Amino acid sequence: MPAFRAPRGTRDILPAEGPAWARLAAIAADLARRYGYAPIETPLFELTAIFERGLGEGTDVVEKELFRLETRGDEVSALRPENTAGIVRAYLEHGMQTWHQPVRLSTIGSMFRYDRPQAGRYRQFHQWDAEAIGDPGPAIDAELVELNARFYAEVGLTEVRARLNSIGDPACRPGYVAELTAFYRRREALIPEGDRRRVATNPLRLLDSKEEALVALNADAPRIVERLCATCAEHFAAVRVHLDALGIAYELEPRLVRGLDYYTRTAWEFYRAGAEGQQQALGGGGRYDGLAELLGGRPTPGIGFAIGLERVILALEAQESPHARPPSPGPAAVVVGADPDDTATRLRIATELRAAGLSVRADLGRRRLGRQLEGAAREGAHFAVIVGDELAAGNVLVRDLEAGTQRTVPLGGLARHIARGEAQHRHGVAAEE
Repeated sequence: MPAFRAPRGTRDILPAEGPAWARLAAIAADLARRYGYAPIETPLFELTAIFERGLGEGTDVVEKELFRLETRGDEVSALRPENTAGIVRAYLEHGMQTWHQPVRLSTIGSMFRYDRPQAGRYRQFHQWDAEAIGDPGPAIDAELVELNARFYAEVGLTEVRARLNSIGDPACRPGYVAELTAFYRRREALIPEGDRRRVATNPLRLLDSKEEALVALNADAPRIVERLCATCAEHFAAVRVHLDALGIAYELEPRLVRGLDYYTRTAWEFYRAGAEGQQQALGGGGRYDGLAELLGGRPTPGIGFAIGLERVILALEAQESPHARPPSPGPAAVVVGADPDDTATRLRIATELRAAGLSVRADLGRRRLGRQLEGAAREGAHFAVIVGDELAAGNVLVRDLEAGTQRTVPLGGLARHIARGEAQHRHGVAAEE
């Protein structure tokens, strides 16, 4: 038993898992480029007040899940539990209001919540966020829902479904919340004891509870989508028209409210069919038209989504997708040598090949040639570059490890020979000069 282990609720991403993570990040970055979402990086920690004002002091995230930092001086900071508040803070701080609107931004990074660890739910987790700030119209809502869906399709997830709702705005939601509060107060004895405080502090959060008693109770709860003001109802209808035009399937879910106070109007989540539990959402998003004002800016519309990458990888594994654990690519070549002690020459040749843009490893162990070749084959290398007596004439031997063929190649043409062989990937056939 090791003396130290990773902190509870965290995990190490080991080398064998790296290709799956790199693949998700590459797909996200490519989609962001294609859709015009520019990269942004914000700090891993922010002033706690940003989360208290933006997310809501009565939310579980702020009350229970913030990793608060002990810092010198008067500033009180916390590790970020989500990205949107920090991105909107950056939008305001750097004058992005003067840019062409909407400002489309994208980022991938770690989030932190002091939550009860369980499958797919870690205290340090990773998200891809896409945010569009400065456009109040329904078309940008549809664009982001479609982009969210596109990511799942391109990573290879099947049977992914969207759930959609509108949660109104400051004009119509307060009346609905008052009606919902009265509904729960009349039935408070039926609400599990641990959830009763939410009747006063955050009754919307009771709507998406998976507690059996609340699920039954919520079947009769008033629905906000039936109590939207005319402006919100018109916006929601237009969002649906745009989604229908894009061919995006969705289910209306009147109990979908999202967990943070800054959400307004459009809200959505994605699930895999048959895995619709509260902790099984793959990702989702919504509109946050009041967040900029809460953070000290002028009223600015915004909308975005976050996708949990751990959840996506677990979902790929559940559907037994080969993309869940793609094989690690082997190097193009491993440089080995007949003289076990001549590691300097092997390292020099490998360095020159890397400078030419190739993936190359030098075997730096002082062991006989046969063992070096065995190691190169185990790593999945395409070629072994063998340094031997031919070096005196400026040559090396290049062996195709799958086919077992080899040829003499001048050092001056070695990089071109390996690059061409990699591009053609014709094992067993010597690359043409």
